[in-house]
Amino acid sequence: MYKRILIANRGEIALRIIRACREMGVETVVVYSDADRGSAYLDLADETYCIGPAKSALSYLKTDRVISAAEVGNVEAIHPGYGFLAENAHFNEICRSCKIDFIGPTPEAMEKLGDKNQARAIARQADVPVVPGSKGLVQNEKEALEVAHEIGFPVLIKATAGGGGKGMRVAANDLSLKAALSQAQTEAKAAFGNASVYLEKLVERPRHIEVQMLADQHGNVVHLWERDCSTQRRHQKLIEESPAPNLPKEARQAMCEAAVRLVKTAEYTNAGTVEFVVDQDNNFYFIELNARIQVEHPVTEMVTGVDLIKSQIMIAAGQELPFTQADVRSSGVAIECRINAEDPERNFQPNPGTIEQIFAPGGLGVRFDTHVHSGYTVPSHYDSMIGKLIVHQPTRTDAIACMLRALDELRVTGIHTTAPFHKQILTHSKFVEGHVDTGFVERTWLS
Repeated sequence: MYKRILIANRGEIALRIIRACREMGVETVVVYSDADRGSAYLDLADETYCIGPAKSALSYLKTDRVISAAEVGNVEAIHPGYGFLAENAHFNEICRSCKIDFIGPTPEAMEKLGDKNQARAIARQADVPVVPGSKGLVQNEKEALEVAHEIGFPVLIKATAGGGGKGMRVAANDLSLKAALSQAQTEAKAAFGNASVYLEKLVERPRHIEVQMLADQHGNVVHLWERDCSTQRRHQKLIEESPAPNLPKEARQAMCEAAVRLVKTAEYTNAGTVEFVVDQDNNFYFIELNARIQVEHPVTEMVTGVDLIKSQIMIAAGQELPFTQADVRSSGVAIECRINAEDPERNFQPNPGTIEQIFAPGGLGVRFDTHVHSGYTVPSHYDSMIGKLIVHQPTRTDAIACMLRALDELRVTGIHTTAPFHKQILTHSKFVEGHVDTGFVERTWLS
Protein backbone atom coordinates (compact mmCIF):
# COMPACT_ATOMS: atom_id res chain seq x y z
CA MET A 1 0.00 0.00 0.00
CA TYR A 2 1.09 3.58 -0.64
CA LYS A 3 2.59 5.69 2.11
CA ARG A 4 1.88 9.12 0.57
CA ILE A 5 -0.62 10.28 -2.06
CA LEU A 6 -1.02 13.68 -3.70
CA ILE A 7 -4.58 14.89 -4.24
CA ALA A 8 -4.77 16.94 -7.43
CA ASN A 9 -8.15 18.50 -6.74
CA ARG A 10 -10.05 20.78 -4.41
CA GLY A 11 -13.15 21.16 -2.28
CA GLU A 12 -15.54 18.34 -1.48
CA ILE A 13 -13.75 15.59 -3.43
CA ALA A 14 -10.34 16.53 -1.99
CA LEU A 15 -11.79 16.21 1.52
CA ARG A 16 -13.44 12.90 0.61
CA ILE A 17 -10.09 11.48 -0.53
CA ILE A 18 -8.28 12.84 2.54
CA ARG A 19 -10.75 11.03 4.79
CA ALA A 20 -10.33 7.73 2.95
CA CYS A 21 -6.53 8.01 3.11
CA ARG A 22 -6.51 8.81 6.83
CA GLU A 23 -8.58 5.69 7.51
CA MET A 24 -6.11 3.65 5.42
CA GLY A 25 -3.07 5.10 7.19
CA VAL A 26 -1.92 6.88 4.03
CA GLU A 27 -0.43 10.39 4.27
CA THR A 28 -1.81 13.08 1.96
CA VAL A 29 -0.26 15.99 0.09
CA VAL A 30 -2.84 18.46 -1.22
CA VAL A 31 -2.34 21.21 -3.79
CA TYR A 32 -4.41 24.39 -3.75
CA SER A 33 -4.85 27.69 -5.59
CA ASP A 34 -4.83 31.19 -4.15
CA ALA A 35 -8.65 31.11 -4.17
CA ASP A 36 -8.63 28.06 -1.89
CA ARG A 37 -5.93 29.32 0.46
CA GLY A 38 -7.09 28.93 4.05
CA SER A 39 -9.79 26.36 3.27
CA ALA A 40 -10.46 24.29 6.39
CA TYR A 41 -10.02 20.91 4.68
CA LEU A 42 -6.36 21.76 3.98
CA ASP A 43 -5.69 21.51 7.72
CA LEU A 44 -6.46 17.78 7.53
CA ALA A 45 -3.72 17.12 4.97
CA ASP A 46 -0.20 16.17 6.01
CA GLU A 47 1.32 18.65 3.60
CA THR A 48 -0.03 21.37 1.27
CA TYR A 49 1.39 23.34 -1.65
CA CYS A 50 0.04 26.41 -3.41
CA ILE A 51 0.36 25.85 -7.15
CA GLY A 52 -0.89 29.12 -8.58
CA PRO A 53 -3.58 31.78 -8.85
CA ALA A 54 -7.33 31.27 -8.77
CA LYS A 55 -7.84 30.51 -12.47
CA SER A 56 -7.75 26.73 -12.90
CA ALA A 57 -5.76 27.07 -16.14
CA LEU A 58 -2.97 28.59 -14.05
CA SER A 59 -3.22 26.21 -11.08
CA TYR A 60 -5.22 22.96 -10.99
CA LEU A 61 -4.72 22.37 -14.73
CA LYS A 62 -0.98 23.13 -14.72
CA THR A 63 0.50 19.65 -15.02
CA ASP A 64 4.07 20.82 -14.42
CA ARG A 65 3.14 22.43 -11.10
CA VAL A 66 1.16 19.41 -9.96
CA ILE A 67 4.03 17.09 -10.82
CA SER A 68 6.54 19.40 -9.10
CA ALA A 69 4.43 19.32 -5.94
CA ALA A 70 4.27 15.52 -6.17
CA GLU A 71 8.05 15.25 -6.47
CA VAL A 72 8.73 17.72 -3.66
CA GLY A 73 6.10 15.97 -1.53
CA ASN A 74 7.75 12.60 -2.23
CA VAL A 75 4.48 10.85 -3.11
CA GLU A 76 4.02 7.49 -4.78
CA ALA A 77 0.67 8.21 -6.43
CA ILE A 78 -1.70 10.98 -7.50
CA HIS A 79 -5.47 10.88 -7.07
CA PRO A 80 -7.09 13.30 -9.55
CA GLY A 81 -10.65 13.20 -8.13
CA TYR A 82 -13.16 14.31 -10.79
CA GLY A 83 -12.88 17.23 -13.21
CA PHE A 84 -9.61 19.10 -13.84
CA LEU A 85 -6.98 16.45 -14.80
CA ALA A 86 -9.06 13.39 -13.96
CA GLU A 87 -9.60 12.31 -17.58
CA ASN A 88 -6.46 13.82 -19.08
CA ALA A 89 -4.57 10.96 -20.75
CA HIS A 90 -1.51 13.16 -21.32
CA PHE A 91 -1.24 13.98 -17.61
CA ASN A 92 -1.73 10.28 -16.85
CA GLU A 93 1.21 9.47 -19.16
CA ILE A 94 3.38 12.15 -17.53
CA CYS A 95 2.70 10.59 -14.13
CA ARG A 96 3.81 7.22 -15.45
CA SER A 97 6.98 8.67 -17.02
CA CYS A 98 7.80 10.26 -13.63
CA LYS A 99 7.27 6.88 -11.92
CA ILE A 100 4.22 8.17 -10.04
CA ASP A 101 1.09 6.01 -10.08
CA PHE A 102 -2.06 7.60 -11.45
CA ILE A 103 -5.06 6.44 -9.43
CA GLY A 104 -7.32 5.60 -12.34
CA PRO A 105 -7.18 3.68 -15.62
CA THR A 106 -4.13 3.44 -17.87
CA PRO A 107 -3.53 6.34 -20.27
CA GLU A 108 -4.16 3.98 -23.18
CA ALA A 109 -7.60 2.95 -21.91
CA MET A 110 -8.41 6.55 -21.04
CA GLU A 111 -7.51 7.77 -24.52
CA LYS A 112 -9.53 5.05 -26.26
CA LEU A 113 -12.63 5.56 -24.14
CA GLY A 114 -12.33 9.34 -23.95
CA ASP A 115 -13.09 9.43 -27.66
CA LYS A 116 -16.79 8.62 -27.86
CA ASN A 117 -16.49 7.40 -31.44
CA GLN A 118 -13.81 4.85 -30.45
CA ALA A 119 -15.80 3.92 -27.36
CA ARG A 120 -18.82 3.10 -29.55
CA ALA A 121 -16.61 0.81 -31.65
CA ILE A 122 -15.43 -1.01 -28.51
CA ALA A 123 -19.04 -1.34 -27.37
CA ARG A 124 -20.00 -2.98 -30.66
CA GLN A 125 -17.05 -5.34 -30.28
CA ALA A 126 -18.31 -6.27 -26.80
CA ASP A 127 -21.84 -6.88 -28.12
CA VAL A 128 -23.17 -3.91 -26.16
CA PRO A 129 -26.08 -2.05 -27.81
CA VAL A 130 -25.29 1.43 -29.13
CA VAL A 131 -27.68 4.07 -30.41
CA PRO A 132 -28.07 3.79 -34.21
CA GLY A 133 -25.90 6.40 -35.89
CA SER A 134 -22.86 7.13 -38.01
CA LYS A 135 -20.23 4.39 -38.13
CA GLY A 136 -17.54 7.00 -37.54
CA LEU A 137 -17.05 10.75 -37.53
CA VAL A 138 -18.97 12.92 -39.96
CA GLN A 139 -16.75 15.29 -41.90
CA ASN A 140 -19.23 17.55 -43.67
CA GLU A 141 -22.87 18.40 -44.31
CA LYS A 142 -23.23 15.86 -47.10
CA GLU A 143 -22.15 12.95 -44.87
CA ALA A 144 -24.33 14.19 -42.02
CA LEU A 145 -27.38 14.39 -44.26
CA GLU A 146 -26.77 10.89 -45.64
CA VAL A 147 -26.60 9.44 -42.12
CA ALA A 148 -29.66 11.38 -40.96
CA HIS A 149 -31.74 10.17 -43.90
CA GLU A 150 -30.60 6.60 -43.25
CA ILE A 151 -31.45 6.50 -39.51
CA GLY A 152 -34.28 9.04 -39.64
CA PHE A 153 -34.88 12.38 -37.93
CA PRO A 154 -34.63 13.65 -35.25
CA VAL A 155 -30.90 13.15 -34.80
CA LEU A 156 -28.39 14.14 -32.15
CA ILE A 157 -25.03 15.64 -33.12
CA LYS A 158 -22.39 14.87 -30.47
CA ALA A 159 -18.78 15.90 -29.95
CA THR A 160 -16.45 12.92 -29.83
CA ALA A 161 -14.45 14.55 -27.02
CA GLY A 162 -15.55 15.98 -23.70
CA GLY A 163 -19.02 15.98 -22.18
CA GLY A 164 -21.42 18.06 -20.10
CA GLY A 165 -23.65 18.72 -23.08
CA LYS A 166 -21.05 20.82 -24.94
CA GLY A 167 -20.82 20.19 -28.66
CA MET A 168 -24.27 18.60 -28.65
CA ARG A 169 -27.20 19.67 -30.82
CA VAL A 170 -30.56 18.23 -31.92
CA ALA A 171 -31.71 18.47 -35.53
CA ALA A 172 -35.23 17.69 -36.77
CA ASN A 173 -34.79 18.24 -40.53
CA ASP A 174 -32.25 19.00 -43.26
CA LEU A 175 -32.20 22.74 -42.64
CA SER A 176 -31.75 22.52 -38.89
CA LEU A 177 -29.09 19.81 -39.33
CA LYS A 178 -26.88 22.11 -41.40
CA ALA A 179 -27.02 24.86 -38.77
CA ALA A 180 -26.69 22.49 -35.82
CA LEU A 181 -23.67 20.72 -37.33
CA SER A 182 -21.73 23.96 -37.61
CA GLN A 183 -22.74 25.06 -34.11
CA ALA A 184 -21.76 21.72 -32.54
CA GLN A 185 -18.37 21.69 -34.28
CA THR A 186 -17.61 25.28 -33.26
CA GLU A 187 -18.60 24.65 -29.63
CA ALA A 188 -16.64 21.38 -29.47
CA LYS A 189 -13.53 23.08 -30.86
CA ALA A 190 -13.76 25.87 -28.30
CA ALA A 191 -14.46 23.55 -25.35
CA PHE A 192 -12.20 20.57 -26.12
CA GLY A 193 -9.82 21.65 -28.87
CA ASN A 194 -11.41 18.99 -31.07
CA ALA A 195 -14.21 19.81 -33.53
CA SER A 196 -14.95 16.18 -34.46
CA VAL A 197 -18.57 15.06 -34.16
CA TYR A 198 -20.73 12.05 -34.97
CA LEU A 199 -24.46 11.48 -35.35
CA GLU A 200 -26.90 9.38 -33.35
CA LYS A 201 -30.60 8.73 -33.65
CA LEU A 202 -32.28 10.85 -30.97
CA VAL A 203 -33.82 8.63 -28.31
CA GLU A 204 -36.88 10.63 -27.33
CA ARG A 205 -37.66 11.11 -23.63
CA PRO A 206 -34.78 8.85 -22.56
CA ARG A 207 -33.70 7.92 -19.08
CA HIS A 208 -30.02 8.28 -18.20
CA ILE A 209 -28.87 5.24 -16.26
CA GLU A 210 -25.25 4.42 -15.45
CA VAL A 211 -23.50 1.38 -14.03
CA GLN A 212 -20.67 1.73 -11.50
CA MET A 213 -17.69 -0.51 -12.26
CA LEU A 214 -14.54 -1.66 -10.46
CA ALA A 215 -11.79 -3.57 -12.25
CA ASP A 216 -8.46 -4.59 -10.75
CA GLN A 217 -5.13 -5.35 -12.43
CA HIS A 218 -5.64 -9.10 -12.06
CA GLY A 219 -8.57 -9.44 -14.45
CA ASN A 220 -11.36 -9.17 -11.88
CA VAL A 221 -14.28 -6.99 -12.98
CA VAL A 222 -17.44 -6.32 -10.99
CA HIS A 223 -20.40 -4.00 -11.34
CA LEU A 224 -21.92 -2.27 -8.31
CA TRP A 225 -25.37 -1.93 -9.83
CA GLU A 226 -26.88 1.15 -11.39
CA ARG A 227 -27.72 4.78 -10.69
CA ASP A 228 -30.53 6.71 -12.33
CA CYS A 229 -29.32 10.21 -13.28
CA SER A 230 -32.30 11.26 -15.39
CA THR A 231 -33.18 14.34 -13.31
CA GLN A 232 -31.09 16.88 -15.19
CA ARG A 233 -31.07 20.49 -16.26
CA ARG A 234 -29.34 21.21 -19.55
CA HIS A 235 -27.40 17.94 -19.38
CA GLN A 236 -26.21 18.69 -15.82
CA LYS A 237 -27.31 16.16 -13.20
CA LEU A 238 -29.40 17.46 -10.30
CA ILE A 239 -30.56 14.31 -8.50
CA GLU A 240 -29.23 10.74 -8.66
CA GLU A 241 -30.64 7.59 -7.12
CA SER A 242 -30.14 3.85 -6.85
CA PRO A 243 -31.72 1.54 -7.73
CA ALA A 244 -33.33 3.03 -10.83
CA PRO A 245 -37.10 3.20 -10.22
CA ASN A 246 -39.43 1.19 -12.44
CA LEU A 247 -36.59 -0.56 -14.24
CA PRO A 248 -37.48 -4.22 -14.85
CA LYS A 249 -35.19 -6.75 -13.20
CA GLU A 250 -34.28 -8.30 -16.55
CA ALA A 251 -33.24 -4.94 -18.04
CA ARG A 252 -31.23 -4.08 -14.94
CA GLN A 253 -29.35 -7.38 -15.05
CA ALA A 254 -28.73 -7.17 -18.80
CA MET A 255 -27.43 -3.60 -18.54
CA CYS A 256 -25.02 -4.47 -15.73
CA GLU A 257 -23.74 -7.54 -17.60
CA ALA A 258 -23.24 -5.41 -20.73
CA ALA A 259 -21.17 -2.93 -18.69
CA VAL A 260 -18.94 -5.77 -17.47
CA ARG A 261 -18.38 -6.99 -21.05
CA LEU A 262 -17.46 -3.49 -22.18
CA VAL A 263 -14.93 -2.95 -19.39
CA LYS A 264 -13.32 -6.32 -20.03
CA THR A 265 -13.13 -5.72 -23.78
CA ALA A 266 -11.55 -2.29 -23.24
CA GLU A 267 -9.01 -3.79 -20.78
CA TYR A 268 -10.01 -1.06 -18.37
CA THR A 269 -8.87 -0.96 -14.75
CA ASN A 270 -9.85 1.00 -11.62
CA ALA A 271 -13.22 2.72 -11.09
CA GLY A 272 -15.34 3.74 -14.07
CA THR A 273 -18.94 4.39 -14.98
CA VAL A 274 -20.64 2.96 -18.05
CA GLU A 275 -23.46 5.29 -19.12
CA PHE A 276 -26.58 4.30 -21.02
CA VAL A 277 -29.72 5.93 -22.36
CA VAL A 278 -32.87 3.87 -21.86
CA ASP A 279 -35.92 4.32 -24.07
CA GLN A 280 -39.57 4.08 -23.06
CA ASP A 281 -39.60 0.34 -23.78
CA ASN A 282 -36.58 -0.21 -21.47
CA ASN A 283 -34.20 -0.86 -24.36
CA PHE A 284 -30.77 0.43 -23.34
CA TYR A 285 -27.95 1.89 -25.45
CA PHE A 286 -24.36 2.65 -24.49
CA ILE A 287 -23.32 6.31 -24.75
CA GLU A 288 -19.96 6.63 -22.96
CA LEU A 289 -17.63 5.44 -20.23
CA ASN A 290 -16.51 7.99 -17.64
CA ALA A 291 -12.95 7.06 -16.75
CA ARG A 292 -12.93 8.49 -13.21
CA ILE A 293 -14.80 8.59 -9.95
CA GLN A 294 -18.18 10.29 -10.36
CA VAL A 295 -19.69 13.12 -8.34
CA GLU A 296 -22.58 10.79 -7.47
CA HIS A 297 -20.44 7.89 -6.23
CA PRO A 298 -21.86 8.13 -2.66
CA VAL A 299 -25.21 6.83 -3.96
CA THR A 300 -23.53 3.51 -4.82
CA GLU A 301 -21.57 3.48 -1.58
CA MET A 302 -24.77 3.79 0.43
CA VAL A 303 -26.62 0.91 -1.24
CA THR A 304 -23.63 -1.48 -1.52
CA GLY A 305 -21.47 -0.56 1.48
CA VAL A 306 -18.37 -0.45 -0.77
CA ASP A 307 -15.98 2.49 -0.27
CA LEU A 308 -15.17 3.45 -3.86
CA ILE A 309 -12.29 5.81 -3.04
CA LYS A 310 -10.52 3.18 -0.96
CA SER A 311 -11.17 0.66 -3.73
CA GLN A 312 -9.57 3.00 -6.28
CA ILE A 313 -6.46 3.36 -4.14
CA MET A 314 -6.17 -0.37 -3.47
CA ILE A 315 -6.54 -1.23 -7.16
CA ALA A 316 -3.92 1.35 -8.21
CA ALA A 317 -1.53 -0.12 -5.64
CA GLY A 318 -1.89 -3.51 -7.35
CA GLN A 319 -4.17 -5.23 -4.87
CA GLU A 320 -6.95 -7.60 -5.91
CA LEU A 321 -10.56 -6.77 -5.27
CA PRO A 322 -11.47 -8.28 -1.89
CA PHE A 323 -14.90 -9.41 -3.12
CA THR A 324 -16.52 -11.05 -6.13
CA GLN A 325 -19.67 -10.17 -8.07
CA ALA A 326 -21.70 -12.56 -5.92
CA ASP A 327 -20.71 -10.54 -2.84
CA VAL A 328 -22.04 -7.23 -4.18
CA ARG A 329 -25.56 -6.68 -2.86
CA SER A 330 -27.77 -3.64 -3.30
CA SER A 331 -29.80 -2.81 -0.21
CA GLY A 332 -32.44 -0.12 0.21
CA VAL A 333 -32.69 3.12 -1.76
CA ALA A 334 -30.23 6.03 -1.88
CA ILE A 335 -30.90 9.50 -3.30
CA GLU A 336 -28.42 12.34 -3.79
CA CYS A 337 -29.15 16.04 -4.32
CA ARG A 338 -26.35 18.25 -5.61
CA ILE A 339 -26.45 21.49 -3.62
CA ASN A 340 -25.13 24.30 -5.80
CA ALA A 341 -24.48 27.96 -5.04
CA GLU A 342 -26.99 29.07 -7.66
CA ASP A 343 -30.21 31.07 -7.64
CA PRO A 344 -33.07 29.02 -9.17
CA GLU A 345 -35.23 32.17 -9.27
CA ARG A 346 -32.72 33.82 -11.62
CA ASN A 347 -32.25 31.06 -14.16
CA PHE A 348 -29.79 29.25 -11.89
CA GLN A 349 -27.31 32.10 -11.99
CA PRO A 350 -24.15 31.23 -10.01
CA ASN A 351 -24.21 32.89 -6.60
CA PRO A 352 -20.69 32.94 -5.17
CA GLY A 353 -20.07 34.79 -1.92
CA THR A 354 -19.56 34.31 1.79
CA ILE A 355 -21.65 31.77 3.65
CA GLU A 356 -22.75 33.50 6.83
CA GLN A 357 -24.08 30.37 8.50
CA ILE A 358 -24.54 26.75 7.52
CA PHE A 359 -26.37 24.07 9.46
CA ALA A 360 -25.89 20.54 8.11
CA PRO A 361 -28.74 18.04 8.39
CA GLY A 362 -28.26 14.73 10.18
CA GLY A 363 -30.12 11.73 11.51
CA LEU A 364 -30.30 8.09 10.56
CA GLY A 365 -29.38 7.49 6.93
CA VAL A 366 -28.33 11.08 6.16
CA ARG A 367 -24.90 12.02 4.76
CA PHE A 368 -23.74 15.50 3.76
CA ASP A 369 -20.47 15.59 1.81
CA THR A 370 -19.19 19.17 1.84
CA HIS A 371 -16.06 21.21 2.45
CA VAL A 372 -17.83 24.49 3.24
CA HIS A 373 -18.51 26.00 6.66
CA SER A 374 -19.78 29.20 8.23
CA GLY A 375 -17.55 32.05 7.07
CA TYR A 376 -16.41 30.17 3.96
CA THR A 377 -16.31 32.22 0.75
CA VAL A 378 -17.53 30.33 -2.31
CA PRO A 379 -15.16 31.36 -5.10
CA SER A 380 -16.43 32.36 -8.54
CA HIS A 381 -13.69 30.52 -10.40
CA TYR A 382 -14.91 26.92 -10.12
CA ASP A 383 -17.98 24.69 -10.29
CA SER A 384 -20.78 26.03 -8.12
CA MET A 385 -21.40 22.81 -6.16
CA ILE A 386 -20.95 23.32 -2.42
CA GLY A 387 -22.09 19.91 -1.23
CA LYS A 388 -23.94 16.68 -1.84
CA LEU A 389 -26.84 15.64 0.35
CA ILE A 390 -27.35 11.87 0.35
CA VAL A 391 -29.97 9.77 2.12
CA HIS A 392 -30.34 5.99 2.43
CA GLN A 393 -33.57 4.34 3.53
CA PRO A 394 -35.28 0.93 3.16
CA THR A 395 -37.76 2.10 0.48
CA ARG A 396 -37.98 4.84 -2.12
CA THR A 397 -40.96 6.40 -0.34
CA ASP A 398 -38.92 6.53 2.86
CA ALA A 399 -35.91 7.96 1.00
CA ILE A 400 -37.94 10.78 -0.56
CA ALA A 401 -39.46 11.66 2.83
CA CYS A 402 -36.04 11.59 4.46
CA MET A 403 -34.53 13.81 1.75
CA LEU A 404 -37.34 16.35 2.10
CA ARG A 405 -36.78 16.46 5.84
CA ALA A 406 -33.01 16.82 5.35
CA LEU A 407 -33.47 19.64 2.82
CA ASP A 408 -35.70 21.43 5.31
CA GLU A 409 -32.99 21.05 7.95
CA LEU A 410 -30.24 22.35 5.68
CA ARG A 411 -29.67 26.02 6.45
CA VAL A 412 -27.36 28.14 4.31
CA THR A 413 -27.43 31.93 4.70
CA GLY A 414 -25.48 34.57 2.80
CA ILE A 415 -25.87 32.92 -0.61
CA HIS A 416 -28.65 31.29 -2.62
CA THR A 417 -28.62 27.52 -3.17
CA THR A 418 -30.59 25.03 -5.26
CA ALA A 419 -32.06 23.30 -2.16
CA PRO A 420 -35.56 24.86 -2.59
CA PHE A 421 -35.71 23.68 -6.20
CA HIS A 422 -34.83 20.13 -5.17
CA LYS A 423 -37.89 20.13 -2.90
CA GLN A 424 -40.07 21.10 -5.85
CA ILE A 425 -38.72 18.19 -7.85
CA LEU A 426 -39.04 15.66 -5.03
CA THR A 427 -42.70 16.51 -4.44
CA HIS A 428 -43.71 16.44 -8.11
CA SER A 429 -46.00 13.54 -8.96
CA LYS A 430 -43.81 12.39 -11.87
CA PHE A 431 -40.74 12.10 -9.63
CA VAL A 432 -42.70 10.45 -6.83
CA GLU A 433 -44.01 7.87 -9.31
CA GLY A 434 -40.52 7.33 -10.75
CA HIS A 435 -41.45 8.51 -14.25
CA VAL A 436 -38.65 10.98 -14.97
CA ASP A 437 -36.68 11.35 -18.20
CA THR A 438 -33.83 13.71 -19.05
CA GLY A 439 -36.20 16.39 -20.35
CA PHE A 440 -38.51 16.37 -17.32
CA VAL A 441 -37.05 19.46 -15.61
CA GLU A 442 -37.02 21.59 -18.77
CA ARG A 443 -40.58 20.65 -19.71
CA THR A 444 -41.94 21.20 -16.20
CA TRP A 445 -40.16 24.32 -14.98
CA LEU A 446 -38.01 25.90 -17.66
CA SER A 447 -40.08 25.84 -20.84
